Amino acid sequence: MKFGIFYEHQIPRPWEEGDEHQLLKDALDQVELADRLGFDHVWEVEHHFLEEYSHSSAPEVFLAAASQRTTDIRLGHGIVLLPGAYNHTARVVERINTLDLISDGRVDFGTGESSSRAELEGFGVGRETKRAQWLDHIEAATRMMVEEPFAGWDGEFLQMPARNVVPKPFQKPHPPLWVACSQRETIHLAATKGVGALTFAFVEPDEAKFWVDDYYSTIASEACVPAGFAVNANIASVLPLMCHEDEATAIDRGIDGVHFFGYSLGHFYVYGQHQPGTTDVWAEFEKNRSAYGFDRATAAQKNVELRAQLEGEEGVLSLRGAIGTPDQIRPLIRQYEEAGIDQVIFISQAGRNRHEDICESMELFAAEVMPEFKERDPGLVAAKEERLASAVEAALARREGPRTVDPDYYITPAILP
Repeated sequence: MKFGIFYEHQIPRPWEEGDEHQLLKDALDQVELADRLGFDHVWEVEHHFLEEYSHSSAPEVFLAAASQRTTDIRLGHGIVLLPGAYNHTARVVERINTLDLISDGRVDFGTGESSSRAELEGFGVGRETKRAQWLDHIEAATRMMVEEPFAGWDGEFLQMPARNVVPKPFQKPHPPLWVACSQRETIHLAATKGVGALTFAFVEPDEAKFWVDDYYSTIASEACVPAGFAVNANIASVLPLMCHEDEATAIDRGIDGVHFFGYSLGHFYVYGQHQPGTTDVWAEFEKNRSAYGFDRATAAQKNVELRAQLEGEEGVLSLRGAIGTPDQIRPLIRQYEEAGIDQVIFISQAGRNRHEDICESMELFAAEVMPEFKERDPGLVAAKEERLASAVEAALARREGPRTVDPDYYITPAILP
């Protein structure tokens, strides 16, 4: 079991001058603290136009800054949007490789598509082709990282002649690959491509067990034909986190923020009517939260066994997660470990959660909860690698190796008048 922290860079309205500046400074301080405390990953999203919910439109810049303030924590793109209208594949690879070099090989390359209308239509990405674009571009990207020179690409969505894409990454053959998953079929797809599954859904441990079993059985099957030149067999799941010795304090410090996280996500992806630059998502959240599964009273029950969602009257569910005391959080994390989840990624920077409270929570979690999992992790990882070794070898044998370029191919200079 490894532990990560996750950033959307949320700023609920009303906004004041300097809010975004302070948010990014605080987030970098939090990442530096997480590195000292022994957290394994920081994950940074790429989103565009999702005001209040996510102001993280340039993750490569934030992660580059974080790389110079940390020494051990891995720097996860969680995720880079691969459809070409967002980012040309060669530019993605150049940025990933450069970050990998300046961080001494600490990058994890998470990929995805997004499904919000704000982003898809803002960049002119077709919803009906976004998955096919991801499939096309992920394989091209890994070849750009490995082939010297890249032998070119003639896919449905990317056409590119032979070029040597430089620099090459620090990690060989390339940084670990991941894909964003919110549904079971995407987790299955991740396994068929031999990439890690970043499950950005609040699932209970028993449900996670079904996802894990399907993922690893697919990795071990002939259906796994890796998108890259290495297999990253890992599955991660997200949870809210606010840890305090007093349960009521943990709830007061964390529940509204994580509920806003969930509500604002739904606003842009499911049920919201949004007027750019005008809609006040926080105000709508305060008015409508209970109707959309974020009832405060239900989530704020005390002296309970923690779950991703707590059940209230008439079976109503409300998001809770790892918001509570160390003694409450510890058994919850054990359940995810027993389900086979390889990493829990914590959401703490959410809504109006205070920087000081986030830092105090991480410190307490690292002191009181993390040690037993850190102690078990090397043995669990070694056992998994041994169990999967032959399957990974077989999967990589099914993948076409690096290609070569026609020795007679040249780029001729432009003919000047």
